[in-house]
Amino acid sequence: MTVTARGPLPLTTYDVAVVGAGVVGCAVARELARHPRLRVALVEAQDDVGQGTSKANTAILHTGFDAAPGTLEARLVREGHRLLGAYAAACGIPVERVGALLVAWDEEQLAALPRLARKAERNDYHETRLLDADELYAREPHLGPGAVGALHVPGESIVCPWTTTLAYATQAVRAGVDLHLNTEVRQVGGEGEHRLTTSRGDLRARRLVNAAGLHADTLDRLLGHEDFTVTPRRGQLLVYDKLARPLVRHILLPVPTALGKGVLVAPTVHGNVLLGPTAEDLHDKRATHSTAGGLELLREQGRRVLPALLDEDVTAVYAGLRAATGHEDYRITAHPGQAYVTVGGIRSTGLTASLAIAAHVTGLLAGTGLDLGPVRELEPVTMPNLGEAFPRPHQRPELVAADPEYGTLVCHCERVSRGEIRDALTGPVPARTLEGLRRRTRARAGRCQGFYCGAAVRELLERGLEERGRS
Repeated sequence: MTVTARGPLPLTTYDVAVVGAGVVGCAVARELARHPRLRVALVEAQDDVGQGTSKANTAILHTGFDAAPGTLEARLVREGHRLLGAYAAACGIPVERVGALLVAWDEEQLAALPRLARKAERNDYHETRLLDADELYAREPHLGPGAVGALHVPGESIVCPWTTTLAYATQAVRAGVDLHLNTEVRQVGGEGEHRLTTSRGDLRARRLVNAAGLHADTLDRLLGHEDFTVTPRRGQLLVYDKLARPLVRHILLPVPTALGKGVLVAPTVHGNVLLGPTAEDLHDKRATHSTAGGLELLREQGRRVLPALLDEDVTAVYAGLRAATGHEDYRITAHPGQAYVTVGGIRSTGLTASLAIAAHVTGLLAGTGLDLGPVRELEPVTMPNLGEAFPRPHQRPELVAADPEYGTLVCHCERVSRGEIRDALTGPVPARTLEGLRRRTRARAGRCQGFYCGAAVRELLERGLEERGRS
C-alpha cells in the first residue's frame, strides 16, 4: 500500500494516471484496481481525498428521475443508483431511503407534477405518485401552510459522501494503486507517454484520466482541447442541530424552474437537517466562503417550507462549488490518439453516478488500446459507521468488550470514541488533519464544533502523526 504526501514521486511509468481524488477519481482508480496487471496512480493536488466538491454537497443518492432523458448523465445516474446502493450495503456506508417530495405551492407548480412523473418514466423510474394536500400534510405535518400537492419519489435516499469516497480510495490503495497527495499537476507533455509536471516532480503514465473536477477544463486545455469551460457554482448550506431532525421525514424539493432545482430541506444520515443550496455562478474556483446574503436567502426560503426549522440551532454553515459547464450533460470524452479520457462537468449527481462513471471510463480506456487484462474481485472493506440510524461503535457491547477504546468517548456531541480516531489515523488512507479526522469520524462536527473536545482531538492527531512519522 502506497500513499505519499511529500518528497519526490516514483520514477516508474504508470499504465494509467488518474488526476483528481474526488469521489469520481477515487471510483475510477478503484475500478482500474480490479485489473491486477495495471500500474495505476491517483494524483491529488490537496492533502486528502474528497477535498473538493465531494466533501460539500447535499449527500443525496439520486434515482435519476429528473435527469434529462437520453443523456449520458441520465443513464449513469440510473446505473449508479443501483450500484452504489448495493456497494454501500456491503461496505457499511450509511444510506437511508427516506424518499423525496416535490412540493407544489401553487396551481402552476401543481400542473407541472404530472409532467415530472412522465419524465421519470422516460428515465425508467416508475415509482412516483401524485399526492393531494391532505396526504402531503399527513406525511409532513410541519410543512409550511399553503402547499397544494406533491410528487412522491420513494427511491430518493440520503447517503454519507465522506465514507463513500474513502471506501473507494481504501480499496484502490489496498489493491496496489499509488495515491499521491499534495501533487498539483502544472503541465502535461511527453512523446509516446504522458509526462505530468507536478508540484512534487515529474510523473509518467501511458494513459491519462482527467477527473480534476473544478479544474478539469484547465487540464483539458493543457492537452489542447477547449470542449467546455467550468464555471464554479457555489452552493451555500445551513446545517441544523440534531434536535431539528424530527421536523422532517423526507427530502423536500421545490418544483424545478428554468433557473434550477432550487433550495431543498433534507435530513442527513448524520442526524442533522440541511437547508440549501444556493446557486451562484462565480469566477473564483476557491470561493467556498459563505455570505450574509446567501444565508439570508436560505432562511427566507426555508421559512416557507418548514417554518419551525428557523427556530432550531444552526450547527454549521458550509459552501461547496459545483462544476457547471453550461451543458446539459456530463463532458466525458475519449481522445484515443492522445491516450486520454476527460471526465468533466460532473455535477452534484456525480456521487450517485460514481461507480457507473468509473465503469464507463474504464471501457473508454480500453477503447484507446489499453489492455485491461484479467479482472479480480477486490478485498471487501467495512467502513466506520457515521450514521445515526445504525449502532455507533460505543453502542456495540461486543466491540467495546474486545477493545475498550471504542467505549471511551472523546467527542461527546457526536459520540466519537478514541478507537474510531485511532482507526482514522492508522487506516490505509489515514487522516492527516483535523478536517480529515472530522470527515472520517465526525469528531468536532457537533453542536459545540470542537469547543469541548478540540484540544483532546488535536492531541490525538498530533500523537498519531508523530507515531506514523517514526514508523
